[in-house]
Amino acid sequence: MALTSWKAFRFFDVSQIKLPSEVSLEQSNVSCVVPGENEIITGSPDGTVQLLDQNFQLSRTWKAHDANLTHAKQITDTPYLVTLAEDLLHEPELKVWDLKTTEKKSKLPKCLCTITVQNGRKSFPVTSFAVTSDITEMAIGFGNGAVTVVRGDFIHDRGTKQRTVFESEEPITGLEFREASTTALYIATTAHIRALVVAGNKQGAPARTLDNHGCAIGCMTLEPQSNDIVVAREDAIYSYSLRGKVASYAYEGAKKLVGVHKDYVLVASPPKSNNMASAALRAFGGTQAETILNSTTFTILNTDLKFVAHSETLSSEVNTIFSMWGDIFVLTVDGKLLRHHEKLFKQKMDILSHRNLFVLAISLAQKYQVDASQQSAIFRRYGDYLYQKGDYDTAMQQYLRAIDNTEPSQIIRKYLDNQHLGNLVDYLEALHEEGKASSDHTTLLLNCYAKLKDSTKLEEFIHQPGELKFDLDTAITMCRQGGYYEQAAFLARRHEEHGLVVDIMVEDLKWYAEAVAYIMRLDPADAFQSLMKFGTVLLEHRPAETTRLYIDHFTGQYRPKKDAIIMQETSAETADANGASKGFGTAAKSAVQNLVSFIPLPGMAVAATPVSEQQTTQVVETVSEEFVEYNVPKPRLAFASFIDHADEFIEFLEALISSDHVGEKAELRTTLFEMYLHKAGETKAEEKTEWERKAKQLIAENDVPIDTSSVLLLSDLEKFREGTILVSERRGLKYDVFRSYTAARDTKGAIKALHKYGSEEPQLYAAALAYFTSSPDILKEAGDEVEKVLTKIDEDGLMAPLQVIQTLSVTPVATMGLVKRYLSTVVQREQDEIAANRRLVDSYRKDTTTKLGEIEELSTTPVSFSSTRCSTCGMTLDLPTVHFLCKHSYHQRCLNVADERDVDEIECPICAPKNAIVRQVKKAQEESASRHDLFEDDLQRSKDRFGTVSEWFGRGIVGGRVE
Repeated sequence: MALTSWKAFRFFDVSQIKLPSEVSLEQSNVSCVVPGENEIITGSPDGTVQLLDQNFQLSRTWKAHDANLTHAKQITDTPYLVTLAEDLLHEPELKVWDLKTTEKKSKLPKCLCTITVQNGRKSFPVTSFAVTSDITEMAIGFGNGAVTVVRGDFIHDRGTKQRTVFESEEPITGLEFREASTTALYIATTAHIRALVVAGNKQGAPARTLDNHGCAIGCMTLEPQSNDIVVAREDAIYSYSLRGKVASYAYEGAKKLVGVHKDYVLVASPPKSNNMASAALRAFGGTQAETILNSTTFTILNTDLKFVAHSETLSSEVNTIFSMWGDIFVLTVDGKLLRHHEKLFKQKMDILSHRNLFVLAISLAQKYQVDASQQSAIFRRYGDYLYQKGDYDTAMQQYLRAIDNTEPSQIIRKYLDNQHLGNLVDYLEALHEEGKASSDHTTLLLNCYAKLKDSTKLEEFIHQPGELKFDLDTAITMCRQGGYYEQAAFLARRHEEHGLVVDIMVEDLKWYAEAVAYIMRLDPADAFQSLMKFGTVLLEHRPAETTRLYIDHFTGQYRPKKDAIIMQETSAETADANGASKGFGTAAKSAVQNLVSFIPLPGMAVAATPVSEQQTTQVVETVSEEFVEYNVPKPRLAFASFIDHADEFIEFLEALISSDHVGEKAELRTTLFEMYLHKAGETKAEEKTEWERKAKQLIAENDVPIDTSSVLLLSDLEKFREGTILVSERRGLKYDVFRSYTAARDTKGAIKALHKYGSEEPQLYAAALAYFTSSPDILKEAGDEVEKVLTKIDEDGLMAPLQVIQTLSVTPVATMGLVKRYLSTVVQREQDEIAANRRLVDSYRKDTTTKLGEIEELSTTPVSFSSTRCSTCGMTLDLPTVHFLCKHSYHQRCLNVADERDVDEIECPICAPKNAIVRQVKKAQEESASRHDLFEDDLQRSKDRFGTVSEWFGRGIVGGRVE
C-alpha cells in the first residue's frame, strides 16, 4: 500500500529546544549524538564526551579519545557507555565506560577497558557499530565491506578476541544484533541485506541473504519488540526477519535516516539532489529556491495501522534522530534540536472523530489497549455517525460493541420505531446476554417479539441455556400477557418456579389434568402450596385425582412420582387402540404425555436417544420408593378447598379418620358428622336415612373421640334427635336425654329414660311429673306412670308437698282424684311426725328437769360415798383415798398422784373421755359462733334455710356465751 493512500495527521506537537550558550550541536561541533539512560550523549571531533540532562544543561564532560569520536552507545538499563573514535592514520579505538563509577583523582567516569579494533591494517572508516545488551559482543562495520566482531569481558577487562566474520565488496551500511536463543547479526551493505549467526546453533554458517537490495548508511534500524529490522530505501520501507522480508510499504523518495519509536517508524529524507533541474531552479528562484531545495522532510509513520502520524518539512538537513524521555528528538545539521511530543490519546481521538475516521480511531484504541470505557465512547460516536447517515444496521453493530458503557435508553429511543424493530431486538438481546437488562428491557423485548410475531426468537429466548440473563418474573408476565402460555410455563418450570407452572396451567391453559399430574411430581412442600392455592379449581374439574392427592398428602403417605421417557415403536393400529381407551388411568397418562411434550417434569430422566419417525415417546410413571419426610399439615387447612364439593370432602374426611397417621380425630369426626347431616338435609327418603345412619354410627361408640358440644349443636340445628340423645347419653347428660324425649313429645321414650336414669338422676321425677300433666293426651298416654312418679317423689322426698301441688296447678290437666292418695299419705305422715316430735320434746324436758335437780342437790347437800373398792384396781380402798362426785373412788396411788396438793387437779379417769367430748363440742360451737362467714356460706347453699338458721342458733350464733 502506497503512502499516498495513507491518512495523514499531526499527532505530535513540535517545539524547538533552547540550548544553553555553552552547548553547540552544530554538525561541525558534534560527530555523534545518542540517547543515554537519562541523559543525551554527544561526541565531538576532538574525542570529547558531553552529557546533557533533562533540562539540556551540560551535566558532565570529559576527554574520552584523542581522535574523532564517531560512534557511541549506552547499553539499555546499564551505566555502561561504549565509545568508538577513529582517524585514518590509526586503527579505531573502542572504550567502555562506567558512568556511575568515577576515578578518585579526576572524578571522571571510569574507563573499564580500551580496545583497538583491527581491520587487517586497512585504513577504512567505520560505517556502522552495534553492541549486544550483555556487552559480550560488539560488531564494527567498515567502508571496505568488512565486519569485525569483538568478543570478551569488556566490563572486567579480562581480554577480548577479534575476528573478521564477514567481508564483501560493498561497504557496510548498517549492523544490528538480533538477540534470542541464537544471536544473529543483521548486515546491510549498499547492495544486500544479510543475516549472519554469530552465536548459538548454526554459528559459522555463511551469511544468509535476505534481500539483494541494500540501503544507505543510517537507513537500517532494529525494531526491539519483534527483533526485526526496518530498512528504508528510495522506493519503500521494508521489514525483515531472519527468514526474509516480512512487510513493505511503498514510500517513494530518497531516505537519509530511519528510526523506531514505540509503534512508529521515523524517516528523514535528504535535500533534493543537486541535479540539472535543481540547478536551473536555483538560478531562477534565487535564495527562496535555495531554501526550498535544501529542505528536509521528517515523517512519523504507523505502519501497523497505515497512517502518517506526523510530517513536516525542515529548513535544514537532519543530522540525527533519536528517542528520549518518551519523545522524539530531531537534530539538524545547523544545531537545532526539535522535540516531538505525542498528543494525548483523547486529543488524537478528537482529531479522528472530527474527520469521522472512526474505524481508524477504533483500531488505534484497540492497539493501545485503552480501557473499555474509552473504547465504548468511540464505538458510540461511530454509531451516532452511522445512524445520522441512515446506516442503521452498521450503527447498531457499533452500539452493541459499546453496550458495556452506554445508557441503554439512549439507544432504545433511537430504534423505538416499527421500521427498526429488528435492530432494537438485536440490542435488547445483547443486553440480556450481558446481564444488563432490566425488567423493562425484558418487557420491551418480548413486546417486540410479539409485534414481529417471531415465535422462533421467543422460543430461543426462553430456551437459552446457562445462567438466567433476564428478569424471570417479567418474562413470565409478558409471555402470559401475550398469550404465550406454554413458553411462560416452560420458563417457570426451568427455573423451579413450580407455583407459577401450576398457575399458568390452571388459570391460562385450563390444563387441569396436567396440573394435577404436575403437582403429583413435586416435593411435599411445593405440592402443598399448589394444593392450597388451586385445590378448589382442580376439585371442580378433576375431582377424583385431586381428592386422591389431598388424601395422600394429608395422611402423610405422599410420594412424589418419577417419570422416565422411553422410545417405542408405534403403528396406526396401536395409536388407534390407545386413543380408544378411556377412563381415569388413561386420562392421567394422556395428561402426562401432553405435559412432557412442552415442559420437563420434575425429577424426569430423559433418554438420550433421538426420536425417529417410527418412534414415539412414552412416559413411564413410577412412585418414588424413597420416602421424603415432611411435616404433615393440619387437616383443617384443606377444609376451605372443599367448599361446594361435599362428596369429595366426605371421602377426604373418611380417609383421614381411617388413617393411623392423622391426629385431631375429634375435629375430623365432628366435621364429618356435620357433612353427613348436610347431605341428609339435601336428600330425601332412602338416601336421607342412609346419611343419618352414617351420622349415628359415627357417634355411637363411646370410645370414639368427637366434640360432643358441636354434635349437640349440629343435631339441634339439623333436627337430628338421635344425635342429641346419643351424645347426651355419652356425656352423662341424663336429664338432657329425658328432655329430648319430652321436647319431641315422645312419652314412651320419656318413660323409658325415666326408668333407665331415674335412680341416678332423681330430679327426673319432678320433670316427669310436670311433663305427664302438661296435656290431657300425655296424661292419658302416661297412665299409671303418674301415680308411680308421685309415690317415688313421696318416698324419696324429692319434692315438698307444696311443690307437688304447685307443679300440678300449672295446667288444668291434673285433677283432685289424681293426687288424692298422695295427699292422704302425706297428711298422715305429717301428723305422725308431729306426734313423734311432741313425745321427743316431752322426753327432753323430763331429762332436763332431772339433771337440774341433781345439780341442785350436789350444790346444797353433802355427798356420802359408800364405795369400798377402787374403781381402777378393784382392791379394797385404803387411805389415802380420792372420791369424785360422780360416785367413783380410787386409791391415790392408782391415780398416779405423788403430791396430795395435785389431787384437786385430777379428773375421774372413767368420766374423763365423756367430759372431753362435751368440752370439744362446746368449744367447736363457740368457735363456729364467731365465724359468721361460714354461717352465711352455709345459708346461701342451703335449700332449707329455716332449718339452717335453727341449727346455727343451737351452735350459739345468736346471743352470748352461756356459762
